[in-house]
Amino acid sequence: MLTGLIILIVVIVALVLIIGIYLWATYNGLVKMNVRVDEAWSDITVQLKRRADLIPNLIETVKGYAAHESGVFQKVTEARAATLSAQGPAEAGKAENQMQSALKSIFAVAEAYPQLQASQNFLQLQAELVDTEDKIQASRRFYNGGVRELNTKIKVFPNTLFVRGLGFTEREFFEVDEPSAIAEPPRVQF
Repeated sequence: MLTGLIILIVVIVALVLIIGIYLWATYNGLVKMNVRVDEAWSDITVQLKRRADLIPNLIETVKGYAAHESGVFQKVTEARAATLSAQGPAEAGKAENQMQSALKSIFAVAEAYPQLQASQNFLQLQAELVDTEDKIQASRRFYNGGVRELNTKIKVFPNTLFVRGLGFTEREFFEVDEPSAIAEPPRVQF
């Protein structure tokens, strides 16, 4: 009887220890994933800010050649403001659609001015913008991959039974309403 009680106590202690280690490992894993997703979102915002900083220079360069295209410049300025004020992936996705459309418009205007197409300043800005667009796409993929991992870990059984009680919630993917708008960076063929 005493040995049976000791075995029962050892089994219960072992189960509690295993469950405790599992909870500890799961919690720490979720914290690490959450931090990675936050870091990835920060990378996206850095690239969006970089692009937004390039836009005024691009507008000024094009304005010198096409001053009568004020509607296009207004559209680009509004898109830039929307990008800078976006809070979270959903708003950023909407702002991305607006920005891609605006950038296509400004490059379409630039195509009509051969002197602008030959301008070193314009060509340098264009190259920097294309580079930034590539970095935004890479950052988006990294962010969405982190969100996928985090959301999966939150949803799998048995984690789904307790992780929300620990304060972990699923994160939003950075998606755009019109995927074709961001399928590739704006390109201008001169």
